[in-house]
Amino acid sequence: MLLRHRASTALLAAVLTALPVAATGCSGDSDGGSAADPEEALATAKQHLDDTSGVTIALTTDDLPAGVTGVEKAEGVLTDAPAFDGKITVPLAGQAIEVPVIAVDGKVYAEVPFTSGWQDIDPAEYGAPDPAQLMSADNGFSTVLSATTDLEKGKSVRGGEDNSEVLTEYTGTVPGDVVANVIPSASGDFDATYTITDDGDLRSAELTGVFYEDSDPMTYTVTFEAYGTEKDITAP
Repeated sequence: MLLRHRASTALLAAVLTALPVAATGCSGDSDGGSAADPEEALATAKQHLDDTSGVTIALTTDDLPAGVTGVEKAEGVLTDAPAFDGKITVPLAGQAIEVPVIAVDGKVYAEVPFTSGWQDIDPAEYGAPDPAQLMSADNGFSTVLSATTDLEKGKSVRGGEDNSEVLTEYTGTVPGDVVANVIPSASGDFDATYTITDDGDLRSAELTGVFYEDSDPMTYTVTFEAYGTEKDITAP
């Protein structure tokens, strides 16, 4: 009985000793990316976006103001050509219309509803930027990261495919003239929340503020996946 008691006591002690280690592992604090200070983490995330050959990107909102001609959703492949091949959803006559879009060589083409074939368009008419330029190191989405101030680090959690990534949250404030690189009519300051992997990749960004003139604040969420994507995108 004494031996069994000692064995049980030793096992309990081993479990209790291991718990802080397990907790640290789950939080992600021991991983390189999540241990970085906020400025370093965002600088690394910007560099990864600027350096990659391409990503799949998705932009969504659930609260586009009524009566606003703007982007409800956009998704596709973005490459460092720079080029974009995907779809943008905009409201038209009370309906959400999905518009195929290709942007390459400084031009934007779309299969505009109620017309035949591809048209050379001005994306500003749809409240959107040239989507290919979202990959620009000087005028693209990564500039939002480098312009973020009042940075704070949040919690780290497991996520991604098979729960294999450590994702750390960072919050801050971004001026509207920089957010305008994403939505041209943006104005005022924006609240930003970023999720960055332990490898330093920006996985998601949530921006809240006034994106469209004379409208209430709203939120866009942008996600980035499949870093290193390669695709030859040509004009239609």
